[in-house]
Amino acid sequence: MKVGIGCDNNAFDLKEVVKNYIEECGHEVEDYGCYSQDAIDYPDVALKVSKGVSNGVVERGILLCGTGIGMCIAANKFPGIRAALAHDVYSAERAQLSNDAQILTIGSQIIGSEVAKKVVSSYLNSNWSGGSQRKVDKIVEIENEYFTEVSKELSSKSCS
Repeated sequence: MKVGIGCDNNAFDLKEVVKNYIEECGHEVEDYGCYSQDAIDYPDVALKVSKGVSNGVVERGILLCGTGIGMCIAANKFPGIRAALAHDVYSAERAQLSNDAQILTIGSQIIGSEVAKKVVSSYLNSNWSGGSQRKVDKIVEIENEYFTEVSKELSSKSCS
């Protein structure tokens, strides 16, 4: 599996640990940054990973920031993306099994590297089998309706 990974400067060290772990498990990694502990805004990285997932460059994504919350919010703004925050093995598994989450977010100030590896392993080793398809379909319907409405509103305002 090809996995996209990205972080802000708060999670750089943990991203490197997770990236190496994913590669050790036999997966290919596309690193979307950041590449040092220099300050970077997490929405910029979340956008890159979300685009990679949406465009099929990577099959799944992992985003890390201080709490994982900001990355989760930012990734979920991208049309078609379902990102889930997880800091334990069960939540990571359910992100995939119940919600078909393409992106997992993790907080580097919440969990340590050994737990992060277990969380990532649980996520990557779980596969969507349509378990809650009806609910996921409803999420997609809501997204389609409201993204379309907002898009139409913005278009009509720019033409005035």
